Amino acid sequence: MRSKTIRIGTRRSALAVAQAKLVAEALERTGSGLSTELVLKQTEGDRNLHKPLLEFGGKGVFVTEFEQAILKGEIDIAVHSAKDLPMELEEGLGIVAVPEREDPRDVLVTPASSDISGKKEIVIGTSSLRRKLQIEEIGKTMWPDSLVRCENLRGNVQTRLAKLMEGSYDGILLAAAGLKRLGLTEDRQYHYHYFDCETFIPAGGQGILAVEGRLDSGIGEIIKAIENEEARMCLALERRILKFLDAGCHEPIGIYSRLREERMEVLGMSRRGEETKRIHLWGELDDLDRLAWQAAKGLS
Repeated sequence: MRSKTIRIGTRRSALAVAQAKLVAEALERTGSGLSTELVLKQTEGDRNLHKPLLEFGGKGVFVTEFEQAILKGEIDIAVHSAKDLPMELEEGLGIVAVPEREDPRDVLVTPASSDISGKKEIVIGTSSLRRKLQIEEIGKTMWPDSLVRCENLRGNVQTRLAKLMEGSYDGILLAAAGLKRLGLTEDRQYHYHYFDCETFIPAGGQGILAVEGRLDSGIGEIIKAIENEEARMCLALERRILKFLDAGCHEPIGIYSRLREERMEVLGMSRRGEETKRIHLWGELDDLDRLAWQAAKGLS
């Protein structure tokens, strides 16, 4: 590295900037004399908000511009929501740091001023097939007298919340991690229903930030101080399972892992065809490849 200023690439949304600032602040707190600079970019996924992701390229639409910027030397690292990362990164690039995981849960957000439980039809906003499948299943118990219908919803967190308050939806599904990083969990105009990870299985990597950089630049050595070993282990396992499944955003798949009592616990759900499959497995830390294969087999 020619300079101790780390140029951090990030999308322009408030959440993406907040996430990049978390990494920047963590780097500056290491006491190594590093300074940071945010470099904001707009991605194809940000420009095209009117179509579901699966119609125009999937997860890579949030990542490609940053990978090219790293390879051209315009930025040193990029901060991504790990669940947005495609399985294959550009040659020469990799995940050089994984900070501690934030709350991985999904949240149903509804207006605090309304009670949706008595409605004949409840419209939930989400662009995720995983969330759609699970809320429609859980809705049969939460609102037994109502029909739950999902409609496509994209845009940044503030845009989604604004559409909720405009009355376009009765509720919307968001990631707890994003709400917490934006400081929105105490806003009294909303009601938040947090689903536990056993009931409503998160996306692989949900709540985790992945810092991408060049593998041959030495950047990994510089920023390893912000690495969290457990988060790295969980992300690697969840991505391995998704890779075995050859999964993208074109089908509903949830994967979540956590370290408990020196063993790894894995929860998963998928729907391929007409059957929804669920897994709940345990594995040893020195045999995670085997655990990943078992999980993928159970979800195939």
